Amino acid sequence: QVLLVESGGGLVQPGGSLKLSCGSSGISFGIYGMGWYRQAPGKQRELVATITRGGDTSYADFVKGRFTISRDNAKKTVYLQMNSLKPEDTAVYYCRATLGLAGYWGQGTQVTVSS
Repeated sequence: QVLLVESGGGLVQPGGSLKLSCGSSGISFGIYGMGWYRQAPGKQRELVATITRGGDTSYADFVKGRFTISRDNAKKTVYLQMNSLKPEDTAVYYCRATLGLAGYWGQGTQVTVSS
């Protein structure tokens, strides 16, 4: 059984930081591409950042320079460091593991940016 479990969400003030983690089990983590997505109320899920199995990263324009995705293959975990958070970053954040046509989602973790 494949499990992706996100953690690290919460309430933070504008300008603050959070670090999300996504631990995995049931997959050969090191060969999967990993990504973070988010979905705000009433909006479609959108891509935030990805990291290939080789460590190459890409980011949505709206988080460039503020968010950093990384992975620790030994711990089978992908991270999302979020700095300079804005109210519009409020959403449920999901991690995703992909390998070819196969893909798995986590259950999501809520991030709320508010004063």
